[in-house]
Parts: sequence; C-alpha cells; structure tokens
Amino acid sequence: MAKKSNTRARANAETMATKQRDISVSEFFAKNRHLLGFDNPRKALLTTVKEAVDNALDACEEASILPDIEVKIEEITPPPSVAKPGRYRVTITDNGPGIVRKQVENIFGRLLYGSKFHRLKMSRGQQGIGISAAGMYGLMTTGKPMVITTRPKKNKPAHHLELAMDTTKNKPEVTIDIETEDFPKGTGTRVSIEMEAKFFRGKGSVETYLEQTAISNPHCEITFIPPDKANENPDLAETKLTGAPTERSPAPSCSTLTDNQGVVRTTEFSDRILYPRTVDELPPETAEIKPHPYGVELGTFLTMLNKTDEKQLAGFFKHEFCRVPPSVVKEISAAASSKGNSYSGQTWVKTIDSKDGEKIYNALQKSKLRSPPTDCLSPIGVQQMLAGMLKGVKAEFYTASTRSPAVYRGNPFQIEAAIAFGGNLPGDQQARIIRYANRVPLLYQQSACSAFKSVVDTGWKNYGLQQPRGGIPVGPLVVMIHMASVWVPFTSESKEAIADYDEIRKEMTLALKECGRKLGQYIRRRERMKRDAQKRDVFERYIGEISKACHHLTGTDTQELYDALLAQAKRRTEIADAQLDDEGKFIKDSAGKLAKADDVIILEDTDSAIEIDPSTESKPILKKKRIAKKSSKKRTTKKKSKAAAGLFSN
Repeated sequence: MAKKSNTRARANAETMATKQRDISVSEFFAKNRHLLGFDNPRKALLTTVKEAVDNALDACEEASILPDIEVKIEEITPPPSVAKPGRYRVTITDNGPGIVRKQVENIFGRLLYGSKFHRLKMSRGQQGIGISAAGMYGLMTTGKPMVITTRPKKNKPAHHLELAMDTTKNKPEVTIDIETEDFPKGTGTRVSIEMEAKFFRGKGSVETYLEQTAISNPHCEITFIPPDKANENPDLAETKLTGAPTERSPAPSCSTLTDNQGVVRTTEFSDRILYPRTVDELPPETAEIKPHPYGVELGTFLTMLNKTDEKQLAGFFKHEFCRVPPSVVKEISAAASSKGNSYSGQTWVKTIDSKDGEKIYNALQKSKLRSPPTDCLSPIGVQQMLAGMLKGVKAEFYTASTRSPAVYRGNPFQIEAAIAFGGNLPGDQQARIIRYANRVPLLYQQSACSAFKSVVDTGWKNYGLQQPRGGIPVGPLVVMIHMASVWVPFTSESKEAIADYDEIRKEMTLALKECGRKLGQYIRRRERMKRDAQKRDVFERYIGEISKACHHLTGTDTQELYDALLAQAKRRTEIADAQLDDEGKFIKDSAGKLAKADDVIILEDTDSAIEIDPSTESKPILKKKRIAKKSSKKRTTKKKSKAAAGLFSN
C-alpha cells in the first residue's frame, strides 16, 4: 500500500492575497458579542433594557422633558428547561422628543453611529453601539427584525419601521416602513426586540437595574411590567397608572405612594411595578467643552494640527483646546523655540512639520495649565441622592456627600457618595455596594471596579462597623458611589466597571470618609443613648424596693422618696430622652433642629437594632481602666464608692 504523501500545497503572496478582505465592525462584534455585554441569555436581557433606558433618559433630558419610561417584558415561548433559554419580547416606551425619519435606520441599524462619541460632555451613552447591538443579538437568536415606532411631531402620525442589520456591511435593511396612529399621544419612541433570553429576579436582574436607575434618577418615573404581570389586568381597587405614555390611566400622585413616615417608596401593583418620580426638576444642563491639553497624546495632537481650519498657532490653541490663554501660548512658543527655529502665536500652522509639532507638544505638556471647566458635568446632588435612597432603601440613617471636581488625564470628573444605615437592612451580611457611572448602574465585575476597591480601602472600623481585613464592612449598610465624567474609563466595551486610576480611587475614598464620619458620630451617640436607657431601667427596677426599705427604717414617706429617687435617675440618664438633629447632634429643646444640615436624614425606627463593633466601643473604657491601675487601690475604691453614693444625692 502506497504511503500518503506528507507534502502540502505551499501558499504564496498571491494566493494569500485572494483570501484577504475587509471586516465590518458589525461582523466583528457579531462574533465577539461578549465584549458588548451579550455573554449569555441572562445578561443579554439586562443589557438590552439598559441600553434602551439609557438612550431614553439622555434624549428626554436633552429635550428638557421629565422622563416617563415603560419597560415591558413578555414571555413568548417558555424555557424548555432550567438550563435553556426561552423567547421574550422586550418593549421600551418613552415620552422623549422622538427621532426624525431619516435617522432611524442609522441609529438602530448601524454599530458605532451616534452623536455622543465626539463630544466632551457628560452623557450615559458614549460609543453608539448599545441599542443597535441589542437588535443584532435579537436578529441572530430569533431571526426577527427590530420594531421601532417613533413620533417626532405630536400633531403628525408616527413612523413604524421594521429593520434588520446586514452584519457583513454594517448597514440596515428596512422591511416595513409605514405611518401609524397606534402610538400614545405626544412625542416619543417605542422599541421592541424579540430575543432568546432568561428572565430572573435578584442580583444582576432587570428589576435590580431599574431599582438602582430610579435611585440615581429621582426625576424619572419608570413602570416595569415583568412577564408574570404582562397579561394581568389592572386591579380596579388599586389606583391605576402607568408612568410611561400608554393607554392606561394616569399616574397616581406621590401622596398616594407614601408610607407611614411620609416617604415616597417603590410600589408593586397587580399588573406592574412603579418607581415613582420624587423630584420634579431635571438635572442641570451640561455644556460641551474642548479637549484639555493634558488629555491629548502626541499622535492626536499632530492629527489636530493637520486637520485644523485655523491659520495661526494662537488661533489653533484658542479654538481647539480649553484653558490655553495667550499668555500660555507665548510661554510654549518660547520654550519650543531654538536658535535655528523660533515660534510665536503668529506662526503659520501649515509650516509646522512633525518635528516642530513634537517640540511644541512637549512644551505644552510641561506648562502649567488650569484644570478644565466643570460645567460639562451634571452630578446627582446631595438632595437628589437622598431622595433616591429614601425611595429605594428602607433604612434609618441616610447621608450623602459630593466632592469638588477633579481631573484625570485631562478629563474632568466628580465623585459622589451616599450611605444608608440601620432600619430593615440585614445586620449579619456584607454591606451592599451600588455603583454608578454617569447615573447608570454597574451590576457586573464588581471586584474589578475602582468603586469597590475604594470601599475596601476605607477603614470602616473607625466609624463603628465591623470590617474583615481586605474586605468590605459587615452590617446594615448600603453604600452608593457615583462617578460623573465627560469620559468614564471603563474596563471594557460592555461598560461594567470603572478603571482603577489613582486620582479616581482617591476621590472615591475621600467621599466615603466624609459620609463615614457622619455615620460614626450618629452611631456613637445612639449607642450612648441606648446605654443610658438601660441604666434607667436598672434604677427604676430597684428604687421601689429602696423606698420601701427606707420607709421601714426611717419612717420617710414612700411615695415622696420614690418620686425623688426617680427624678434623680432621670437627671443622671437624661441623654436617654434626648433627640438627635439632622447632624447627629443633641437637641436641647423642641425647636433646636438645625435647618442648615441638608446632607443627613434620620428616620425614627424603634424596631431597628444598631450593630456596633465591640472593639470600637471598648477603646475609651480600656483607657479609663489603665488610668485606674496607675492609682492606688484604696483611692480607686473610694472613687467608686463616692460615685455610687452620688447617684441619688441632692
């Protein structure tokens, strides 16, 4: 039998060239969809809702409209087994400004198409990938096109389109394009995507995302209709509502959704879950800024020199960058000049080659420049964070802090933190950490996020909480951290964790410490009140017997002596009757609350128990014991006897 030949056909440059072709961006992400957050059916459902809601919030805020959003998930085919996905239809409706007809295909049918990538302005979306990637995932798993209905003008019919994406060309293919009246009154957009997915509740679910979105966006009203409620009819006994513009009845007022403490809470009805609006003001409008020189690399700088429309160097720095005044241009020109070549603000840009550009760039990086402007940022704010936490977290103590703006790589950013403590929160579990970037919740890759690492770096034992070494605190605590920036440094395209820059982690840690100091003050004073209340209980337990014994010995009136002893006990333990103001300070009279404390909220909750780290509370007692050991035994006994005798002395 003849042996098989081991020779193989050799490829040459010509044959290899015939196999090479362009790769479209949609074709790349179709094969690497995990980079966009579509790792598995569980996560795909969340990513789809997240991208659509983020776009709706951005559009409403830019059009100065208070957002009303409805998220509806319908189960079309139930999962055949626990391990396999089912088929769901996800529909998101908003009351935004709508989309003009000629832009619908590009927004929903092309990857890397949008208006936010080239702007240095705070927004939730950045890359122009999300919602079109969700449509691409639905097309790949079910073969069904994306359905878009939008009305940009309230007096005209809505546009109804069904489109699919050609992944080989990154172009949309419209199959249906008609006008319809089947849309709520007013402007807005409705997107419907059918996909294979898994619906679940709990950590990392759609419900958790919407809950956290409602906390960071208290000006928004969100209605969530999960699969188990999608076919339910509204209960006539309930107040009917949907927050989004649908055919249902109007939303109830905030007063109908308040609890017994007057706080507006998330409410679950028979046919939907309502996350009500608690603030009737939109976030401050942000302004677009020019790049800061510290955030521009050499290659980008040279490209800007080649493409600028400015004629002279001074105009180039003035219109292409921020924080480069004429005085700095003069310093840069002098520093970059040499004997054979000199520069000034009047130097023609077209005469500058790459070597000259590198000299100017190096001089620019060494110059002292002001930080970039911060009107491009829109932080949540202390009051809005407290309103959001009150709506979503049932606790006893709330506080928040907003740091001053800072800079990383020439990009301005601002850190905010809030904490909720006590109440109905579990005291035997690790603290819950809620992370945000530009008001968007981050639900995955927690340990890789700079926000999580800043919580670990904070010494929570100093504030009366238990904390294992290298871990997060244990106790009834919820920690919220928000980063606002014109460009958030995510660790991947799926935007699930913030990169660990030293400047960012430092600001996060400082914000957490500001909140921690207020929490520690509150816990220590609450514990002192609790100890004095226990002392009074002991006194009241025995003064009756003491009064009777004194009556038998001296004949003193029992009731008169009892009242005198009770008055002394109350005077010695008067802290037990004290009240704390919004700063955690003791109130001396009923009208003594400080109105200036806007960053703390305390709700009276007698059923909640405060967990205190024993090691923290024992420190002052140990110090007193050491002092007592240094003194003589006789003197120590005398002091104790005198203190015991003085409890009921006049």
